[in-house]
Amino acid sequence: MTSVSRKKTIIFILPDLETGGAERIVTTIANHLPREFFVPKIMLLRKEGGYLDILKNDVEVIDLETPRIRHSLKPILLEIKKRKPDIVFCGFGEINAYLSLFIPLFPKTKFIARETNVVSQHVKRKEIRFFYRFYSNYHRIICQSDDMANDLIDNFKLKPHKIIKINNPVDFGFIEKQLELSVRPQSFKSDFKNVVAIGNLSSRKGFDNLLKVFSHLKNEKILLHILGDGRDKVLLHQKKEEFGLENVIFHGQQKNPYQFLKFADLFVLSSRYEGFPNVLLEAGACGIYSLANNCPGGINEIIQPQVNGEIFTIENHEAFAEKMIQILKEQHPSELIRDSVRSRFSKDKILSHYEKIFNNL
Repeated sequence: MTSVSRKKTIIFILPDLETGGAERIVTTIANHLPREFFVPKIMLLRKEGGYLDILKNDVEVIDLETPRIRHSLKPILLEIKKRKPDIVFCGFGEINAYLSLFIPLFPKTKFIARETNVVSQHVKRKEIRFFYRFYSNYHRIICQSDDMANDLIDNFKLKPHKIIKINNPVDFGFIEKQLELSVRPQSFKSDFKNVVAIGNLSSRKGFDNLLKVFSHLKNEKILLHILGDGRDKVLLHQKKEEFGLENVIFHGQQKNPYQFLKFADLFVLSSRYEGFPNVLLEAGACGIYSLANNCPGGINEIIQPQVNGEIFTIENHEAFAEKMIQILKEQHPSELIRDSVRSRFSKDKILSHYEKIFNNL
């Protein structure tokens, strides 16, 4: 029987620990890796974000104090050289790309990239796409959906054996604690149906389409609650005014989005493309039925039609509005929705895949 000679040090790299999908996944992995085998550390370009509060005390945070991604490469490389980790796990697309060129400088360290998007849809700048020529330097590339994996194989000529598909984990224990602390938001009207959408206010998330959908619902007792912040904030507020949408409320970024999901009648995903939307999983973990746009990014791997949600094309704004009205009149048992997510994406199930990769490298 062989014994483990020493623990493996893993450095996870992210821009920050703001409350987004990639940040949630890395925090979950770092918190739950068995300490008898692994020493997790998180390297941040800037030490900020809501998930710092839930990160376990024994996870060292390396703060590079480098706010701009383009200035971060040198400090990242210097830290890797100094610390000599067994594994570097990079979880942010742009940094993944830049780092790929320099992997051969560290022959004793294994490098894993966790891709967060369908790359050909997401990365448009030529200077970043250039670095994807060196993506094969990674020892493993983790994709959360078939759409993401096929995109890397078809458009970036990556060898299939380098790519491992692992879906996102859902930490039911964490979510259930948050739900216990959650009270009904004051903005939720009891005589209205309350629909929730969550995400960065950017073109990718398709909130402009969702506002057009709600322009067809002005005479219905349906409120839309949008949680998130981002570069399109002013533009989206202008569109709300332009369409005269009193049935839409922008709440900004929320530390506890679960209080909105707990009391929602429906969750809507309006994205133009995704990687593997964590928020869709978490809505299901809260027992909330979802209506998702038919877009790339593993949506059809998450949605089990008539069980935890439905898929429909949002560009047909009026038909999408009618679909929403229809769903809101139906009953969708919360426990069936939760079981649909728990049976496929529970934290323990998914984390065992990560442990296997870290052990086998």
